[in-house]
Amino acid sequence: MTLTAAPGRARQAAGWRPPATAYGLGLAVAGVAAAWGVHWLLPAVPLLTASVVLGIVAAHLPGARGLVRGVCRAGLSFAGKRLMRLGIVLLGLKLSLSDVLGLGWATVAMVLGVVAATFCGTWWLGRRMGLRGDQPLLIATGYSICGASAIGAVSEVSESDERDVATSVALVTLCGTLAIAVLPLLQHPLGLDDVAFGRWVGASVHDVGQVVATAQTAGPAALGDAVLVKLVRVAMLAPLVAALATSVRARGRAKAAAEGTVGEAAKRRPPLVPLFVLGFLAMTALRSTDLLSTAALDTAATAQELLLAAALFGLGSAVHLPSLTRTGARVAALGLCAWVVIAGASYAGVVLTT
Repeated sequence: MTLTAAPGRARQAAGWRPPATAYGLGLAVAGVAAAWGVHWLLPAVPLLTASVVLGIVAAHLPGARGLVRGVCRAGLSFAGKRLMRLGIVLLGLKLSLSDVLGLGWATVAMVLGVVAATFCGTWWLGRRMGLRGDQPLLIATGYSICGASAIGAVSEVSESDERDVATSVALVTLCGTLAIAVLPLLQHPLGLDDVAFGRWVGASVHDVGQVVATAQTAGPAALGDAVLVKLVRVAMLAPLVAALATSVRARGRAKAAAEGTVGEAAKRRPPLVPLFVLGFLAMTALRSTDLLSTAALDTAATAQELLLAAALFGLGSAVHLPSLTRTGARVAALGLCAWVVIAGASYAGVVLTT
C-alpha cells in the first residue's frame, strides 16, 4: 500500500499550483513593505499615499509591467476589492458615538452640509464635463467623505469599472497629498486658531492619514479636533452606500420591467446594505461600548492601515497613464474645482460654528 501510494502523492505534489491570486498578493505585500520604507524615511508622506504611488509606478516600470498586467493581475484586483472591504470594516473602530456627540450638534451639522455640498456639486460638475463611466460619482464620493476608502466602498455597490476606480483614487490621493503642504500655509492668512484650523482640515482633507499629516503641524489641539471631524465624515459612508444601493436596485427593476426580465434582475440586485458596511457599523457600535482595550484598538488600527495600503497598491497598479491623456485635463479640472468647493464650504462652516 505504501509503495503504490507514494507515486500518487508525488504526482499530486508535482502538479500542485499556487492559487491564481497568490502572485498578485505577494506583489501587494512587497509594495506595502516598500511604501512603509518610504513613510519611515519621509514621515510626512502617509503610508496610503506611498502605496498608491508605488502601485502606479509598478504598473509602468518595464521590468514589473508585464507581471502587473499578467500573472499578478488577479491577486492585485483581489487586493483592491476584498482587502479594501476588510479595511473599511476595521475603519469603524476609529469612530464612537460619544466622540461625535462631543463635537456638538453645530459642528456635526456643519460637516453634513459640507459633505452634501461637495458630493452634489462635484457629481453634477463631473457629469457636465462629460467624464466617462462612474468617474463623477467616485470622485465626488472620495472628495466628500474619506478618499480612497469611500471610493472603494461605493465602487463595490455601483460595480464600477476598475479603470474608473483607479483613476479616481489617483486623483483624490494626489489632491489630498497636496493639501498636506498647502493648507498649513493658509492657517494664519485665513485667521484660524489651532482648533479652528484642525476642524477645517478634518472637514476638507480626504484621507484620515492625510488629515493627521496636515493637522499635526498646528499641534495636538488641532490634531484632536481634525481627527474627530474627519471621523464624522467617515460615518457618512454607510448611509451613502445604502442610498446608492437603493438607487441601483431601482434602476435595475426599471430596466428589467422594460426588458421583461424582472425575475433575473431580482436575483442579481445588490443588497440594500452590503455586508462590509454592516461590518463597519458593527465595529462602530463595538467601539462605542468602550469594551476594547487600547492595545486591541492599536492592533486593529495597524491591521486596517496595512489592509488599505495593500488595497491601494492594487488599485494604483490598475492606473494606465497613457489612457488618461484623453480625459486627463478634464479629470484634473474636476479635481481642482472639487478641492475649491470643499475647502471653501468647510472654511465657511468652521467660521460660522467656532
